[in-house]
Amino acid sequence: MSGTGGQEVRPGQGRSNGQGPAQASGPPERQQGPMLLRRGRVAAETTDQRLLDTTGPTDWLHTDPWRVLRITSEFVEGFGGLAELPPAVSVFGSARTARDSAEYQVGIKIGRTLAEAGYAVITGGGPGAMEAANRGAVEAGGVSVGLGIELPFEQGLNEYVDLGLNFRYFFVRKTMFVKYARGFVVLPGGFGTLDELFEALTLVQTRKVTRFPVVLFGTEYWGGLVDWLRTTLIAQGKASPSDLDLFHVTDDVADMMAVLEDARQRNGDQESAERAAYAAFERDVEEV
Repeated sequence: MSGTGGQEVRPGQGRSNGQGPAQASGPPERQQGPMLLRRGRVAAETTDQRLLDTTGPTDWLHTDPWRVLRITSEFVEGFGGLAELPPAVSVFGSARTARDSAEYQVGIKIGRTLAEAGYAVITGGGPGAMEAANRGAVEAGGVSVGLGIELPFEQGLNEYVDLGLNFRYFFVRKTMFVKYARGFVVLPGGFGTLDELFEALTLVQTRKVTRFPVVLFGTEYWGGLVDWLRTTLIAQGKASPSDLDLFHVTDDVADMMAVLEDARQRNGDQESAERAAYAAFERDVEEV
């Protein structure tokens, strides 16, 4: 018999069925939690040995079961850290946007305007356009959030992030961007920005999220992409003409705010209706 990590049976020993003596069995086997291991899969050590033997190998740290726990912990930390945010908007854009560029100044204005309207500003926490939006939020006295990611090249969170979280896994970080935001504002950016943009559009198109405005800021920058969507993607039947309504393109901060505020008002009405319906349901249950 092994420890609590599993029960091992060797050839010739057999296993009792509870109704008589143990019967001879073939290959060695071990019951390890819910798993039955046989032949070459039977380890020489038990699960609790690997836990308590601090001088043993550490390869288990890099196995999938351990990663599941790390992934779960990232979700827990993210949910716990962001759950009490006020209504928020996620702002995306290039990490390569120069501080002396017009795009950087627009990012500051967007962050400031969002904060003045009562929104928390969530970015990827990096430099460039992300820093600009965080800076605008801080200068307006608002809530400035940065969600960083572990990369081969170290970036770190910019100095204007007041609430920062770093993630190992992109998909956990993406969940936080969407779950705690009332909309996306997308400044000119590269592959990472496009990734977040099309992730959001896919979620809206497939109704995984149902109340989520997406604003592309910079008509000159985004115009070529929009033209390609219309003349190639939609023209060849790979998307519907109505999919162009999933986003709004503008150069005007006031226009951007009008889109976000319209969505907030509609969402507020719907949320109020949902709360009223749930309260009525609870009353009906109590009466029963």
